[in-house]
Amino acid sequence: MKKFALAAALSLAATATFAGGYEEPIIEPVIIEEDTGSSGGGIWLPLLIFAVIAAAAATN
Repeated sequence: MKKFALAAALSLAATATFAGGYEEPIIEPVIIEEDTGSSGGGIWLPLLIFAVIAAAAATN
């Protein structure tokens, strides 16, 4: 009878432990935000090259 009571107690404890079931953990994706330069950031180099060419053409 003692073994039966022990088995019943252990089975109740086991069912309470697994009552929720297994749920896969939720992993949220990592979002990487990149800073973009200003909209006119790429215009300086062509303007500088044009100014150097114009200055060289004006001296001849």
